Amino acid sequence: MTAQSSGPGARADDTARNVPGTDPHEQPTLRLHTAVPPPPVEVIDVPTSRVQHPSDLLGVVLGVLGVALVLALASYAHNTTSGVAEDVQGFATLLRRILFVPVNALVGLITLAVPLLVLGEQALRRRGRLLLETMVGGAAALALNAGVHWLISGLTSTDLAQNLSIRVGTGWQLTLPAYAALAAGVLTVAGSRVSTSVRWGWNALWVAVGITLITGQVSLPGVAVSVLLGRIVGMAVRYVSGVAPQRAYGEDLAVGVRRAGYTPRRLVRVPDQETAAAPHRDRYPPLPDPDPASAALARSSGTRVYRVETAYDEVLDLVVLDRDRQVVGSLARLWRSLRLRGLEGRSVVSLRQAAERAALLSYAAEAAGVDTPGLLRIGENADSMLLLLDHPHGGVPLTDLPDARLTDELLRAVWAQLRRAHAAGIAHRAVTSDNIVVGPVSHGVPRVWLTGWEQGDVASSELARRMDLMQVLALLALRVGAERAVRSAADALDAADVAAIGPLLQTIALPRQTREAMRAHKEVLTEVREALVARLPQADVEPQQLVRFGARTLLTIIVTVVAVFVVLTTINVNEIAAALRASDWRYSVLAYGLGLMTLLGGALALVAFSPVKVPLWRATLVQTAGTFVALAAPAGIGPAALNLRTLTKRGVSATLAAATVALVQVTQFVVTVLLLLVLSLLSGTQQQSALPVSPVVLVAVAAVAGLVAAALLVPRVRQWALAKAMPTLRQTWPRFIQVIGQPTRLGVGLLGSTVMTMGYVLAFDASLAALGQNASLVKVAIVYLAGTTAGSLVPTPGGVGTVEAALTASLGAVVGLNPGVALSVAVLFRVLTYWLRIPLGWVAMRRLQKLGEL
Repeated sequence: MTAQSSGPGARADDTARNVPGTDPHEQPTLRLHTAVPPPPVEVIDVPTSRVQHPSDLLGVVLGVLGVALVLALASYAHNTTSGVAEDVQGFATLLRRILFVPVNALVGLITLAVPLLVLGEQALRRRGRLLLETMVGGAAALALNAGVHWLISGLTSTDLAQNLSIRVGTGWQLTLPAYAALAAGVLTVAGSRVSTSVRWGWNALWVAVGITLITGQVSLPGVAVSVLLGRIVGMAVRYVSGVAPQRAYGEDLAVGVRRAGYTPRRLVRVPDQETAAAPHRDRYPPLPDPDPASAALARSSGTRVYRVETAYDEVLDLVVLDRDRQVVGSLARLWRSLRLRGLEGRSVVSLRQAAERAALLSYAAEAAGVDTPGLLRIGENADSMLLLLDHPHGGVPLTDLPDARLTDELLRAVWAQLRRAHAAGIAHRAVTSDNIVVGPVSHGVPRVWLTGWEQGDVASSELARRMDLMQVLALLALRVGAERAVRSAADALDAADVAAIGPLLQTIALPRQTREAMRAHKEVLTEVREALVARLPQADVEPQQLVRFGARTLLTIIVTVVAVFVVLTTINVNEIAAALRASDWRYSVLAYGLGLMTLLGGALALVAFSPVKVPLWRATLVQTAGTFVALAAPAGIGPAALNLRTLTKRGVSATLAAATVALVQVTQFVVTVLLLLVLSLLSGTQQQSALPVSPVVLVAVAAVAGLVAAALLVPRVRQWALAKAMPTLRQTWPRFIQVIGQPTRLGVGLLGSTVMTMGYVLAFDASLAALGQNASLVKVAIVYLAGTTAGSLVPTPGGVGTVEAALTASLGAVVGLNPGVALSVAVLFRVLTYWLRIPLGWVAMRRLQKLGEL
């Protein structure tokens, strides 16, 4: 795109500075040339037609959270809202008599006038697309409001509906005012800080809301929900469709450069990801190949960068900060400062603050003697701040530098520049290979610029400066190798500074560009640590705890939230209370103790089959923690995942750890089948019939066996079964062969699996006895196995609901109990062996996290 821009003439100080022969110390004389237009400016750019503001998406999220908060407050403050409604009722009657215009007529006028006013202004300004988007936003807001009204009135509890209602006579009427949702949706989509209709529309909406609240036409929670629903729809429409950018492009960009005191002749956009992904890219002339230093500046800053050629043949770099990008940058900085230790939070939230911070760091680095492109001027126009920088002529970023130019002198020059900044207390915080620009060699020494100080700190902490050293060492190791990089650091830094780098050598502390390169060369960090130890044997390279919360902390939070949700939505307190009241407490205590014994059995199996030494107490804690993780994972998956994590934390390879966990599970299955056969034989010897088990059980087993055999006769089913079974067999067979050669380990593993299975079976038998029911041990085992199998097949957290239903159905079919008694037994068993162990699991998981086992 080529634009001819006009604006105020060049400043006198710019002329005095550039005209040959002018004394720079002479006070310039200001002359106004109002009749002389500025010289034409050629702008080569690929402007963005529509932008998606991250702030709109953030607004949708905040709106949803706001609706949830209003509903929660309305539910918990029901007495307060009801009292307020009753107190307002008398005053509302008096106010209706005073108002000479009926309230409904006033609300209807505002409802009609606000959308028409906004749409009319858009039509006059010929904003057809915005006009259509505004209509869509209003209609969608009405539809969403009506849908929520229907859900609350028809599908939710009457308490929630009453909390959003007003008293009408002796009853309650649900109020989610449609006019509030309509107006909020229309005004949000059309939202503009300079639009007169939007400003007056919001004022009219608040007047209508206030009048309807005071006169008792709506409830406060109800109108708040409707306004938030309109905001959610409006923000969603804005984000999906995008909005016209308020950035400085073309003529606005040239005017902004003039305001900074320079006379531009040519502005050329440096290609970046935004220009490559811009729609209708073919409509504009191709952008010329960028200068390597300018391209590196665009990559490292993540902003628009232009090459500026002035009327006096100067070449400058122009960095453009856009308001719509500040939200993402602020959120990213906030997240990083919250997650990593030693990184202070950022208060930069506005566009001007971001520009002022960049200027502060640039001036501070330049004053400290650091060789960095100087910040010349700052300008502003539209929703953009413009930073004019000196261009590093002949500079090539370290990213594009040939290996032949990576000399020892260059490495020393890089460390020297960073040491100058640190000597003045300045930390860079984001040193990448794009921020190190190498210039021509002068007198045998290459010139090195350090750029990109926007994320830096003045008066920085020691940890921040140490992280700078670590980042430079890591990126140099990627280019010249670990040994040479460590040698260059040792030659340039004190031994204490070099030794302090080791604990910080972690991927999480690296900038994004270096982190991505390090993922492709994962061995580099290990090589750097080894080189540090070889250079300084006393150096400690054990990783320092930099992350305040990682995957395990997030896992704990997620599991806790899911656990609370599961408990609140699935547990039936009345059923549990009834089962506990009807039970014999002695058998209940016995069942609870037998359930805890299963944890010891699982620990014995893990200790026996583990390829490394795992203390029995530590393994028992792992099994106990599995009872808490089971709240957020299907039955059996949570404990297996914790076993796998325990082994990998102790240095076992992922393949061997997975084989060990699979062997534990296979052994438990085999032991369960063998115990079922043994129990069948033992129980049969005490019976008078010729059959060792009841005919019902035999028929059920025969039917299952027949179905399995018939299915395996089908080729596709057989192939599917083999595809599922063979990987596990191949994975566990080598480990099984190793265990076979150690009879003691095999015996302990089988004993642990036996204790685990029999503990559950006996606990279930004790639950039956607690409610005065009796059944043979083999029947109890069959019922228990059927329930746990169903819980494993249906992917519900902890098998909640499916296990109880399967146990109830099996008790009725196998033992012959009526549904009421069978449900009580199933609930009692689950309370004693599942729910009451959850607090112990939470304590065990917190303990394991402190010990570093998870």
